[in-house]
Amino acid sequence: MAIEIKELTSRKENYSQWYNDLVIKADLAENSAVRGCMVIKPYGYAIWERIQRQLDDMFKATGHVNAYFPLFIPKSFLSREASHVEGFAKECAVVTHYRLKNSPNGQGVVVDPEARLEEELIVRPTSETIIWNTYKNWIQSHRDLPVLCNQWANVVRWEMRTRLFLRTAEFLWQEGHTAHATKEEAVEEAVKMLNVYADFAEKYMALPVVKGVKTANERFAGAVDTYCIEALMQDGKALQAGTSHFLGQNFAKAFDVQFLNKEGQREYVWATSWGVSTRLMGALIMAHSDDNGLVLPPRLAPFQVVIVPIFKNDEQLALIREQARKIVDALEALNIRVKLDDSDNKKPGWKFAEYELKGVPVRLALGARDLENGTIEVARRDTLTKETLPVENIAAHVQTLLADIQENIYQKALNFRAENTITVDSYDEFKEKIEDGGFILAHWDGTPETEDRIKEETKATIRCIPLAGDTPPGKCMLTGKPSAQRVIFARAY
Repeated sequence: MAIEIKELTSRKENYSQWYNDLVIKADLAENSAVRGCMVIKPYGYAIWERIQRQLDDMFKATGHVNAYFPLFIPKSFLSREASHVEGFAKECAVVTHYRLKNSPNGQGVVVDPEARLEEELIVRPTSETIIWNTYKNWIQSHRDLPVLCNQWANVVRWEMRTRLFLRTAEFLWQEGHTAHATKEEAVEEAVKMLNVYADFAEKYMALPVVKGVKTANERFAGAVDTYCIEALMQDGKALQAGTSHFLGQNFAKAFDVQFLNKEGQREYVWATSWGVSTRLMGALIMAHSDDNGLVLPPRLAPFQVVIVPIFKNDEQLALIREQARKIVDALEALNIRVKLDDSDNKKPGWKFAEYELKGVPVRLALGARDLENGTIEVARRDTLTKETLPVENIAAHVQTLLADIQENIYQKALNFRAENTITVDSYDEFKEKIEDGGFILAHWDGTPETEDRIKEETKATIRCIPLAGDTPPGKCMLTGKPSAQRVIFARAY
């Protein structure tokens, strides 16, 4: 049974299949009866809850509050901001009727044609329009600003090609929407939230990211500027892990949200929006996991330690359980999340394989001989190494070990990115190197035409213009025209 649990397609053989196998076999998620939608299973949702809880704390520490806005958006709202509707129109699910009735032939139900809505409702693909229509009622004066709201919600974008966590028709996310009195405040907010996302990715997900600005082609529909964090996955593809948008006054003008400034003059509000989604789950899997299963950073693992008793009979189990519970108490006293798996319906070998597959950072194995010797076996998931240690002070040792694992996972990902980031100057070299994957730093002349041609010919996109743009100016690798700095190209999810 243990072998069956661990049967994953290897990353080298088929990375895409490895990912799908892992999501399903590690009990993270599965496809639902609704095409393109997923069921997030309890273990997967427990990881998402860790992500959600930490981010929520970070948002509140920066002065934001949670609210909730409707799932349905009147169709006319999406028409008010031209680039916004153009960006989302092809992905919108539309509600046209509000009632069903029994089928005339007695088989099931049908849509009641008499129950057509006067105005169709869009199932939210994002909430800028419904929120800015609401903010019009909240904001009259500079004293009402800033408004710093976030909501945890689900959204629907009718994707044709879906993939668990990475791209689904419905997904979970948070979206912050803020209103400010000045452009400077709004830009500062957008950058601040980008930094929150980057800190979370690096300190909690153990995921190194590059902070940058999207090109005009790649920015959010309706934004003036889109800031992003970009991460590199083990197959050499980039993944956008979070975005923060400076919206200027576009939505304030579309919904006529004005305020009286300190001089008593009316002006339009400045706006931002920012969000991350369950796509972070995909990033977590693809950045760290291996052919044996998940590798979870301790800070996001649902439980950081599992204790597995090894016993031959009920008498041994009772003695081992007593010692194990003392260890549980000691670990919990240090705020370490621990699970004691003292079930007797599965063999220890099966449990070892299961917890390895599920990425539990530390496994403690305790047998009858360990009781006699005052020892315990300690295995770490990131390196797949184990050692036998004195049981005395094991909680303090595990606490140190968890910190070491967190840092080691981050460092491994950072080293991988460094090894797979290259600089090129010619388009011929670029076309050759992009086949190997990774981040490519190259000069670009700043035009959408050049960007489009590179994408069409190589399937690579400009992931971002790095904010830490300390590269000297040069010449575009394709056109030879002047370039202010190097940008990051990659093929991406």
